[in-house]
Amino acid sequence: MATFINNQFLLHSPTAENLYFSYAQNCPIVDYHCHIEAKDIAQDISFKNLTQLWLSGDHYKWRLMRSAGVNEDLITGDASDHDKFIAWAGVLEGAIGNPLYHWSHLELFRYFDISEPLTSANAEKVWEITCEKLASGEITARSLIKKSNVKLLCTTDDPIDDLRWHRVIADDALFETVVLPAFRPDRIVDIEKGGFVNYLQALSKVSGTDISNWYDLKLALRNRISFFEKNGCRLADHGMEKVLFAETSDDEANSILIQRITHPKQKLTQEEVAKFKTAIMIFFASEYKERNWTMQLHFGCRRDNNESAYRTLGINTGFDTISGYSDFVEPLANFMSILTLIDKLPRTILYSLNPNDNAMLDTLIGCFQDGSSAMKIQHGAAWWFNDNLHGMQEHLRSLAEQSYLPGFVGMLTDSRSFLSYTRHEYFRRILCNFIGDMVERGEFPKNMEILGRIVTDICYNNALSMFEDVK
Repeated sequence: MATFINNQFLLHSPTAENLYFSYAQNCPIVDYHCHIEAKDIAQDISFKNLTQLWLSGDHYKWRLMRSAGVNEDLITGDASDHDKFIAWAGVLEGAIGNPLYHWSHLELFRYFDISEPLTSANAEKVWEITCEKLASGEITARSLIKKSNVKLLCTTDDPIDDLRWHRVIADDALFETVVLPAFRPDRIVDIEKGGFVNYLQALSKVSGTDISNWYDLKLALRNRISFFEKNGCRLADHGMEKVLFAETSDDEANSILIQRITHPKQKLTQEEVAKFKTAIMIFFASEYKERNWTMQLHFGCRRDNNESAYRTLGINTGFDTISGYSDFVEPLANFMSILTLIDKLPRTILYSLNPNDNAMLDTLIGCFQDGSSAMKIQHGAAWWFNDNLHGMQEHLRSLAEQSYLPGFVGMLTDSRSFLSYTRHEYFRRILCNFIGDMVERGEFPKNMEILGRIVTDICYNNALSMFEDVK
């Protein structure tokens, strides 16, 4: 029986091993979507224990602990960091088949040189070893980024953010990793949600624009987009529970926005919401195209399903689920088609959290490639509910069969943890094994020059190409 987390982990053939060790392993990381805080990088924060580094804010782990019957006090409650770690160890030892079992042990091995599986029996020893290493001061936010060979990463930032911590990082010549903001304007798109008018006021203040109508709003947003661009931003990110599209005009968007401002307690109709969201997304996409930004759209998730937990714990605490509906193709295709007619479709990455959507996305992206670059329109990485062994394999299989695998933009972490860069290793091993298996079965020639180029492009070059002017 093979030793767990050895050099051949997930690599099942000589070709897979060759591809991983000769091409994938040493590629720098471009983590173009994550949720770590620029402030933490700027201040090079350290951690007292593994719970702070590993479990704090990680709703992946929280979800698994709840599923295993762990009391909430040991997850997000007032229990000590030590007790939370012991509880996590007790869950992890039996988490067979869950990607967290692989990720967690890769993290222990790569950052703490711990090769034995974490169990209830050795949890105290692992706690002591990791606490001692963390107390040395050698493991900090920046040291973890450097050790992980991260060349560039993008945080996720609200349009009203002042980006001061990004400027602190950029001004530090001793820190070599490029840290850029990514523009996440969900709160101004979601006109139907509570707090929209208050957010509009905050946007008005930070942009220096009195927003009383649609045209003021576009002026204010253009101001913020330009501000983000000056601070290195090259990507935008939009999270959608559903993709909506309705033919609209500036006059209609103006009327809907004025109605929302003047009667904030009055509920908009579904058609009005769809019209406003279509108008503002066309505006955003047009701005991104002019600035050569990449637009990310992700959907297929229903958030905050447990109302009691939402009221107690808030958002991003592990109470989201896959949402399945097949009618996203029509509104999304109509949206992209309108943009092509006015030549405003930017480089775009589409993600669905529903694995059943793979083939639909892979065929849809083929409708809007324009020859300007390989895979201008992308089916983004298998993530969140899909970034497991089977999910990544199925994503790669569908992408290869229905589209052009060598143009794929590769992996991201989508994480709040500085240890999560091992997800790139996980993905790279799965990628090399996927390609290696095809070669071993005689489905593709064993031309290592071509194969190596494909692997290197997917692991590094394709993602880096989104940042040509900031490399």
